[in-house]
Amino acid sequence: MSLREIYHDKWVRMSFWAILYVLWVIWLGNYWWLLGLIVIFDHHTTHKVKWMFWKKTYKEGEKHSVWNDWLDAIIFAVIVVTFINIFFLQAFKIPSSSMESTLYTGDHLFVSKLTYGPRVPQTPLTIPFTHNVIFGHESYSTLIQNDYRRLKGFRNVRRGDCVVFNFPNGDTVLSRAPADDYYFWERSIGKEAAIAQGGPIIVRPADKTDHYVKRCVAVAGDTLKIADGFVFINGVKQEVYPGMQMSYTVVTTGERINVRTLEKLGLNISEIYYDESIPGYPAMPLTAEMAEKIKGYSVVKSVEPNIDVYPPDYPDSYLSLFPFTDSTKWTRDNYGPLWIPKKGVTVELNEGNLPLYRRIIAVYERNDLREENGKIFINGEETKEYTFKQDYYFMMGDNRHNSLDSRYWGFVPEDHIVGRPALVWLSTDRNRKFPNNIRWNRFFKFV
Repeated sequence: MSLREIYHDKWVRMSFWAILYVLWVIWLGNYWWLLGLIVIFDHHTTHKVKWMFWKKTYKEGEKHSVWNDWLDAIIFAVIVVTFINIFFLQAFKIPSSSMESTLYTGDHLFVSKLTYGPRVPQTPLTIPFTHNVIFGHESYSTLIQNDYRRLKGFRNVRRGDCVVFNFPNGDTVLSRAPADDYYFWERSIGKEAAIAQGGPIIVRPADKTDHYVKRCVAVAGDTLKIADGFVFINGVKQEVYPGMQMSYTVVTTGERINVRTLEKLGLNISEIYYDESIPGYPAMPLTAEMAEKIKGYSVVKSVEPNIDVYPPDYPDSYLSLFPFTDSTKWTRDNYGPLWIPKKGVTVELNEGNLPLYRRIIAVYERNDLREENGKIFINGEETKEYTFKQDYYFMMGDNRHNSLDSRYWGFVPEDHIVGRPALVWLSTDRNRKFPNNIRWNRFFKFV
């Protein structure tokens, strides 16, 4: 007897799906879902209820309806793809160059949710195949809001992982400038002016903020320091990843470097401009390997890294660099030391370090925080310490001088973590026309 014949036995088929379903319920950890076994039993054996009510049952010899067959296929696809998106894999497109030359603008990824464990949907009422917007309007309803809960995954976030997460500052969005950081606008020109210029504002749940992808450079409990662009964790200099780019000033003899030469080198031409007053390129994003190659070009006189020192140049003023206070004297290339908050650890609170933890306490961990006459009150009680309820991470883009990351908006909470990029299945270059825009060498590339 073949496997196909065995599977066609209704009891074997019912047992197979029942076992898979029970394993899923155990993983989910909500045993009320075991009531679904009644549906599985009836669907495969007794047939008392037509669970797939949209599917037409044909009599022998009856002609099939194309419309009904398409409807059945579409509904089945929506259910299956939605289930896969929630618990296993989700498609994601790289929208910016912040991770070049590791991940490119136009890379289409599959993001693994199994690596760190999928989150149970906090905002389940969402139009299928959308994240937060459809036709210019929000594509979800907050009528039902679940508490954060993450299922068991293979491991926790590690230092050096590329991670997809919900943008922490994306809980408030300017409707006319949705890609911008509302809180930067608020710090720069004030709340009323920000709303007048870019509003009205839209408030989104944590799981419906925009998706970002960066590299985790520090995990909970680490102490991070950036010195001259290099990352140190707990006093140890970290690996310089092959795709990590810094900005360089490239001085030439007065000639431009051939565009095709730069493209072959792997540069994003849209980010490069030539300044005749140098003469050369004032901000060319290069990996260490690219920098060595470009030094050998006959028209190049010098290649020097652009390292920001205090006081930082615009736009890296203290208004843009976390924790948004001039007392730190930090820049994007000389930053820290900064301790990354860890679940269960208690810290002393004072006026000096409160800017580091204010958003954690008030927003991510939902406490009522206020300051009055030099005293700190949490949920109405005066306090001089705080115990963190979850882990936090520090994320940075590999394109270090063209990345809005944790240096600009602070820590990433554990409940904002979506998954780990697993596979590039398609990659297109928006600066070229079809078919030259397809990056064939990045098809099915593991991250």
